Amino acid sequence: MTRFQNPTDGISQEALAGLVAEAVQQALVQHGMAMDPQALASAGAIAGSVAAALTFLSQTQRLAIETFRGEWTALATEFVQSMAEKATRQGTTTRNVAVVNEPAPADDSDKPASLLPRERMLQSMLIEDWAGEVAGSTYLEEKFRIPRSTLHRWQRRNEVIALRKGGRKHVFPLAQFVDGRPAAGINDVLSAIANPRLAWFWLNRAAPELGGRVPIEMLKHDMVQEVVLAARGFATT
Repeated sequence: MTRFQNPTDGISQEALAGLVAEAVQQALVQHGMAMDPQALASAGAIAGSVAAALTFLSQTQRLAIETFRGEWTALATEFVQSMAEKATRQGTTTRNVAVVNEPAPADDSDKPASLLPRERMLQSMLIEDWAGEVAGSTYLEEKFRIPRSTLHRWQRRNEVIALRKGGRKHVFPLAQFVDGRPAAGINDVLSAIANPRLAWFWLNRAAPELGGRVPIEMLKHDMVQEVVLAARGFATT
């Protein structure tokens, strides 16, 4: 039984759903499915949620579902169509409701912005499980000959991806460095995707917005403008 099938290893249902969603999106891109980014994200999210929910059922419940094997496709189609119809009805209702004397929203300027579902998923996961090889400033100084002062200057200027680990410690994904420097364009990507975890999650995986190519690899080959435009598109969706 793999870690994706075993809820006792500590991974949450939400985190598992996110991992499956990402894998489904990559599979759809690799098989050339013609879907816009929003539809691709929805397909992955739905598949991930269903797979995670199934994994966290009891053994008896999973065996009971197995008896419907021949009907899974029809049931899945009915489920998705039902979701679409419900969303359409809710959208129509919302557009037809007049807002009267709506109070002004409270000033939440001092409160942190709420995290998106994928950001919450990344916050709940160990960095080592999704970010690839990472290292602290000591390792980078010893192995990459990057002075701490230089690394901190890059960090202040948003020229390098720094991921918080634990309390105040930051680690740096090694895949972002080329010849001892961060790849060009990281600053622009962080301007589009402000959350460093989400920015690196996007940079380090096949991106539907780029035809399945990996953004960080493109930055290493000086394809900055194309990656930045895709990052802005990803941020808006």
